[in-house]
Amino acid sequence: MSQALHPMLNTAIKAARAAGSIINRAALDLEVLKIGTKGPNDYVSEVDRAAENAIIEILLEAYPGHAILAEESGREHGAKHSEYTWIIDPLDGTTNFLHGFPVYAVSIGLAFRGKVEQGVVYDPTRNDLFFASKGRGAFLNDRRLRVSKRTRITDALIGTGFPFRKGDNFKRYVKMFEEVMQHCAGLRRPGAAALDLCYVAAGYYDGFFETGLNPWDVAAGSLIITEAGGLIGNFTGEADYLYQREVVAGNPKVYGQLVQILAPYTRVIEAPHAAPATTTAPTTAAPEADATQAFVAAAAMDAQAEPAAPARKAASRIRKTPAADDAPL
Repeated sequence: MSQALHPMLNTAIKAARAAGSIINRAALDLEVLKIGTKGPNDYVSEVDRAAENAIIEILLEAYPGHAILAEESGREHGAKHSEYTWIIDPLDGTTNFLHGFPVYAVSIGLAFRGKVEQGVVYDPTRNDLFFASKGRGAFLNDRRLRVSKRTRITDALIGTGFPFRKGDNFKRYVKMFEEVMQHCAGLRRPGAAALDLCYVAAGYYDGFFETGLNPWDVAAGSLIITEAGGLIGNFTGEADYLYQREVVAGNPKVYGQLVQILAPYTRVIEAPHAAPATTTAPTTAAPEADATQAFVAAAAMDAQAEPAAPARKAASRIRKTPAADDAPL
């Protein structure tokens, strides 16, 4: 790597590569792995745990005062009340891995006061390292990343992920799938959200959407997208997505058009007997949320061929603060 990297990013890269080595060795003999389940269609292997332990050991050796939020062990490690939190998915795409389907990755993000500032996604099968530091751009190995330049969703290739856990609203997803499919050039579902987000940053996809994701699925990839010039948010175009279990991302033009399509499917609670003037505004509104919505509005005006989203009743979002545990909403 030719560019000088932030020390915390360097540590994350070291941890991701260590986990990748464990995963690659295990991939040579999948039949001997011990596999458990966290729920229907939700698998965990000894490789997930070994990779996660290796990551946590490296991170806490360098930064013992930092907090950890990891898929397999939750918040068991680190200093729970630190302003710095490492958000870790040791093996995103476990089902792919267990079947020998070579689409999976290690994802490590570092949030400071709830905002992701460092991100690494490592694809061990291809030795591809996606990484970003806030304000310093996004990279794939030594190549600077930029999102695609397509402006119309009718020309766009869109990534997605299917619901698979118990309790996921499959009927709701099918409606979304049908709606997006009729507007875009193609839909793809490889099965590893962290890589999907990186593919948006690299311009392989023009957009991406999925429901039911956890913070460790999206933390690192979200920074890589924004540093590559893209946008990411929830289905209504707000920057509040990390704990909302719904994500839409893309280059600015396609992102805006996807939000127009997906906004009616957002997870909202209607405010009963409340007049629009008394609707409570989102408590986590931030400058980047305003910027995102400005892009959405501009993209919607440019997309002459795209229908506007139907009007909806006043709503207030289900909120979950970053300090809360990672239980599904």
